[in-house]
Amino acid sequence: MDETPASRVTVAKILRARGRRGEVAAEIFTDFPERLTKLKSVFLWDGKNALHRATVRECWLHKTQAIFLFEGCDSISDAEKLKGLEIQIPLSERLTLPAGTYFVTDLIDCEIFAGSGAAEKIGVVRDVQFSGEEVAGTPILVVNTTRGELLIPLAAEICTRIDTAARRIEVVLPEGLADLNPV
Repeated sequence: MDETPASRVTVAKILRARGRRGEVAAEIFTDFPERLTKLKSVFLWDGKNALHRATVRECWLHKTQAIFLFEGCDSISDAEKLKGLEIQIPLSERLTLPAGTYFVTDLIDCEIFAGSGAAEKIGVVRDVQFSGEEVAGTPILVVNTTRGELLIPLAAEICTRIDTAARRIEVVLPEGLADLNPV
């Protein structure tokens, strides 16, 4: 198994012990939280040391968190040792998205090209911002350029070609966008 961080994706992060049987409460990092309840095993990682494979005995959703009970974690003190660990799965086990939708992790570090024939590299995607649960809106690509940060709406009319395998996004910037965000 490939154990490089790039071969896995974080689906949740353990916040604290919960309950008396060794359960932990985790912040959910996936758009598909119901999937967490079906996981049989995961990797636990602190960001520095070797991975630890954990068998999931039980998982359920409670409000905005996932509650995990791992094999061998049978007490509050066992659960407290897991605080701060990321819960990860291999990239190969991610769900398949419909055409035209992308995982944020696949967009980050993509190079942005514009201009005639999309030949001019203008920057690299650093992050993706969302408008929030209460406000509908188009996600925004946060792009690092040589002249500063550029915010580009992730709209089909602007991002005309996205090839995450090639790490390339071609854009047609609307008139005036560069004036709002100097490139």
